[in-house]
Amino acid sequence: MENLLQQLIALDQSLLLALNGSQSLYWDEVMTLITTTWISIPLFIALIYAIAHSSTPRYFLATVLAIGLVILVCDQVASGICKPLFQRLRPTHDPAIMHLVDIVDGYRGGRYGFISSHASNTFGLCVFLSLLFRHRGLTLMLILWASLSTYSRIYLGVHYPGDILCGALVGILSGYLLHRLLLWAGRRWNLFPPHRTASFRCTPSGYRVADIKLVIITLLLTYASILVWAALGIGR
Repeated sequence: MENLLQQLIALDQSLLLALNGSQSLYWDEVMTLITTTWISIPLFIALIYAIAHSSTPRYFLATVLAIGLVILVCDQVASGICKPLFQRLRPTHDPAIMHLVDIVDGYRGGRYGFISSHASNTFGLCVFLSLLFRHRGLTLMLILWASLSTYSRIYLGVHYPGDILCGALVGILSGYLLHRLLLWAGRRWNLFPPHRTASFRCTPSGYRVADIKLVIITLLLTYASILVWAALGIGR
């Protein structure tokens, strides 16, 4: 068992070194922007609008509360339980590998990294929102959002791939269970929005497709802005 664990750790380190960093200042800037929380603010605003536009006030409040619970549960499991429990050093703090890790602008993150709260939060929201809206295009965009956000942590050298994988699994399970909880609460207290009429094109769960397209466009514009912003930042 101990040999297997050592082999997994060695594989994790090898994968990190293969995926970490680049020789490009441009991509350093891109990944630094992607990893920040505030860059997703336009996405969250568009999502809240899409939810509010197709919900009764009670169902809107219940949905926002459920989203808050997803973030709270994922973050607390990752940062409040797993990191202090396992105390696995981040690559940037691990004496066995830190001298090989490519870091950007001296950023090293906190001391412990297992599991990744970035991965648990983003994949938790990805699963919850995908089940909520039930729109294939949005689901694919949310997977892209979560994947890029979590890869940026490996690129910057602050997480091993294993930290990301385990964090994503926690997020997927949490997002699924909390969506089930929202469905139960909706049936229990009659919180569901009224059935949509044919005057609007809606998803199977009752959300307007036009609003979901707005969310997708917002996310695409956010990534386009990151690419331009990074180029301008390198040019200064």
